[in-house]
Amino acid sequence: MAIEGPLPPGCMQTVWRDDERFVNTYWKSIPGRLIYSTFDWGIRDADGYYFILGRTDDVINVAGHRLGTREIEESISSHPNIAEVAVVGVADSLKGQVAMAFAVPRDASGLTDDAARIQLEGEVMKQVDSQLGAVARPSRVYFVTVLPKTRSGKLLRRALQAVAERRDPGDLTTMDDPAALQQVKNLVGP
Repeated sequence: MAIEGPLPPGCMQTVWRDDERFVNTYWKSIPGRLIYSTFDWGIRDADGYYFILGRTDDVINVAGHRLGTREIEESISSHPNIAEVAVVGVADSLKGQVAMAFAVPRDASGLTDDAARIQLEGEVMKQVDSQLGAVARPSRVYFVTVLPKTRSGKLLRRALQAVAERRDPGDLTTMDDPAALQQVKNLVGP
């Protein structure tokens, strides 16, 4: 989705102390046009209505296949024991990126041992295989009690990806519950 200027009131007008970055990132992403990119995928139906499908930065490249994390999340969340899920692309030396999932089970009482977690992870992977194909199957599905979010409820994908790649997650001042990201760090390892 792209918008011709001028932008409506309330839209971001610059990047603090970096006007050039704002122009290059948001206004010059479409070659030959000075047009504002929202970085959202969208479609327009036959009646002229627009539907936002998701963020373009939520697309990962797995062995040359462009996959939307949203579609993988929808497949995983259709499992009867998954309440909430986040999928991020993680750097991989062979495939470029692989999908990694962090899921909150509806009923975690049965996941007290490794065998039960491995069984649920296998069920989730099999479900993604059958719905989207093997290329979309996550490399791992980690089970957590809560996903890291901001105080306003937005998922911290950037932080999840950084922790999964064993990088510094950066500024986390807006995080609601720091224990959520610590749980992910403990699962993924040092």
